[in-house]
Amino acid sequence: MSGISSASPLADGLRRALPIVLGYLPVGFAFGVLAVKNNIPPSLAVAMSVLMFSGSGQFVFAGMWGAGASALSIMAAVFIVNLRYLLQSAAESPWLAGLPRGQRFLLGLGLTDETFAVHITAFQNGWRRNLTTLFVCNHTAQLGWVGGAAIGAFCGELVRDVKPLGLDYALTAMFLALLVPQCVSRLHVLVALFTAVLSISLKAAGMTQWNIAVATVLGASLGTWLLLRKARREGAPIDLDGADCSPARDDTVVGAARTGEVES
Repeated sequence: MSGISSASPLADGLRRALPIVLGYLPVGFAFGVLAVKNNIPPSLAVAMSVLMFSGSGQFVFAGMWGAGASALSIMAAVFIVNLRYLLQSAAESPWLAGLPRGQRFLLGLGLTDETFAVHITAFQNGWRRNLTTLFVCNHTAQLGWVGGAAIGAFCGELVRDVKPLGLDYALTAMFLALLVPQCVSRLHVLVALFTAVLSISLKAAGMTQWNIAVATVLGASLGTWLLLRKARREGAPIDLDGADCSPARDDTVVGAARTGEVES
């Protein structure tokens, strides 16, 4: 994804959202089916997709709801599963610096693993920030999720078992599809494997939903430590996100923002 695109901001946002929508439709459908089978009214399942918009969090909610868990337990579990958004927000925040608080808040509402992946990749490749592209991508992706959830919720009774359709694996497959393109170096691969093995080990040892948050934080900490250690040993500039962080590039971005070349 280059820093200069010949497409309009609207078209660029739609193009960026298209692969996300193609993934959200079946996963949202699977959630709608699961929600109905766990005694969640179809209207509530759709409302959750509009207001909550958290794929893994919604699946956890539906599963625990069907198991008869208390409201406090469900809220705690969803909170733990969604802790990763704090890390994603911190990683994306430098690229959104200078925007009014209200605009950053609205962009944060559309933050998901998938939108984060496509936006942060574009930023790292030199893409100039454009609010139209960001908002169009986020809202189009959510429309795909809500649409899939609505179809699954209102037609879920027609599906007796989602396993033959492979929908029970759809969410996992989407996460893997997002992870693989991000592993562009041996360090990324090492951190990904370490985090996956640690998360599985913690789960096998009896840890509940905390295994995801703990493994993520420790994996990110390991990657940062290895990167800083390598930078100190080689005397090279520290690059935490794998992008080119040379002074020339930083000055170009800052200068473009000051002269209005970057839309905000």
